[in-house]
Amino acid sequence: MTIASQLIRHSRKLKGAQNILLQESAVLAGFSKHVSRNYVGVFCKENYRDSESYVRRICTKSNNVSDRRKAFSSLGTNSYKKTPAKSFTLFGMRSNHASSSILTMQRRLFSSNPDLPPHQALGMPSLSPTMTEGNIARWLKKEGDKVTPGEVLCEVETDKATVEMECMEEGYLAKIIHGDGSKEIKVGEIIAITVEEEGDIEKFKDYKVSESAGPTEVKTASETPQSKKEEEPPAKAVEPKAVKTEEVSRPEDRIFSSPLARKLAEDNNVPLSSIKGTGPDGRILKADIEDYLASQTKVVSAPPKAKESAGGRLLDYVDIPNSQIRKVTASRLLLSKQTIPHYYLTVDTRVDKLVELRKELNSLQEASGGKKLSINDLVIKATALALRKIPQCNSSWMNDFIRQYNNVNINVAVQTDNGLFVPVIKDADKKGLSTIAEEVKILAQKAKENNLKPEDYEGGTFTVSNLGGPFGIKQFCAIINPPQSAILAVGSAERRVLPGGGPDQFEFGTFMSVTLSCDHRVIDGAIGAEWLRAFRSYIENPQSMLL
Repeated sequence: MTIASQLIRHSRKLKGAQNILLQESAVLAGFSKHVSRNYVGVFCKENYRDSESYVRRICTKSNNVSDRRKAFSSLGTNSYKKTPAKSFTLFGMRSNHASSSILTMQRRLFSSNPDLPPHQALGMPSLSPTMTEGNIARWLKKEGDKVTPGEVLCEVETDKATVEMECMEEGYLAKIIHGDGSKEIKVGEIIAITVEEEGDIEKFKDYKVSESAGPTEVKTASETPQSKKEEEPPAKAVEPKAVKTEEVSRPEDRIFSSPLARKLAEDNNVPLSSIKGTGPDGRILKADIEDYLASQTKVVSAPPKAKESAGGRLLDYVDIPNSQIRKVTASRLLLSKQTIPHYYLTVDTRVDKLVELRKELNSLQEASGGKKLSINDLVIKATALALRKIPQCNSSWMNDFIRQYNNVNINVAVQTDNGLFVPVIKDADKKGLSTIAEEVKILAQKAKENNLKPEDYEGGTFTVSNLGGPFGIKQFCAIINPPQSAILAVGSAERRVLPGGGPDQFEFGTFMSVTLSCDHRVIDGAIGAEWLRAFRSYIENPQSMLL
């Protein structure tokens, strides 16, 4: 081990050892000058800058597991797990893990500043399958508070709802990197720092996340100039932004100009090579740039907030930032239209009996103090029963196979000020109409308040979108919600005149148009038509839904 320590400590090539030693977790591995198990060393994935900090001291000369546990206790943790052993060669030395296992420990972060204690960085969690970034709604804990496993740290606005983020380990909240109202934080980006000892909180008062660092690297204002110099690549030099406008190929071809002239030329996209300077030795001055701009018929300037149309009138507009749910909805629907072969089937269903049944049931609901039923509640029930009868439409395309679901979970599209939400009614085929009506109202209210939990919108197998009742849309074609294979678009109900039994006889009927959007990879045309026939049968004979 003495030879290994000297090699890593004094070799210039081995000073970059951290790039090789950084693994997903710290590893306790056996090292030897020969191929044997004479020593046990510790390598940690930490933020040490010098190679000596990566190679820890020899902990023991025994391969006993209890001795290895003692080695980890010096690193401030007793948490470890077993992983399969491997043999590998590092820096010309062969490490033979002939024992049955090696030990890995949970990541602990150490600062490049030796005065700072061990700490943990909390990253923005991925709280939904489609989440790529989130917002901090508010912190329920403040800096200096003690936290225990299971306690709620903060509320995170995901792409679908506001979710509580819980603490996983005991400690103290030392620093909040992103405070209340922080927007568009990438998944994995550091949002807070925790420590194990209360006395260490004050040492993290000036912590700031390094812009160029990875997810686990941070820096403080108290870092020495020497450490900052080591962090910056020596080949890169900070240059003024205005130098970009100069075209320098050889010293004799250099264009001399004042800083103010360069800045004015850059803002107006004016090439300095096209201007003759009037200053000393041909130096370009600010007045030269202004004269050039005045002589041009068209001034090239920064994009204005209002643009002139062909008629010479100004276009006034307002840029509205997109919410997380709107961004995700846009990307998913674009993916759906680009990758799913849609086709559409439309039928008219007569709903006179359905309307009469609703009136009868609502009178019973009023007498018992229950929620009133809507036409959409009856449509959801009919949809679920039709899916149970034709299970091929309750499926998803999985590339190598088609997954057919045994559960009938109906997503219901709900429009809110924040975007489109699709909460789910689980096992809708097994629930009564009053239960479905109550759940729809509760989930719709939670969606409008942006309080949906992941379990409120995940796990759907089919979607119903109704624009007829609320908005009077007669008929439309909805986009499939992946990974589902179908969506039902429900239009409005309208009264029509129907021919009677005789030449001068007629009657009135109420009809509702519905359109089924199908994924042709999963649902063939005949299967989609069969499902619509089953759905229409339940709508036109609603008493059959009670059987």
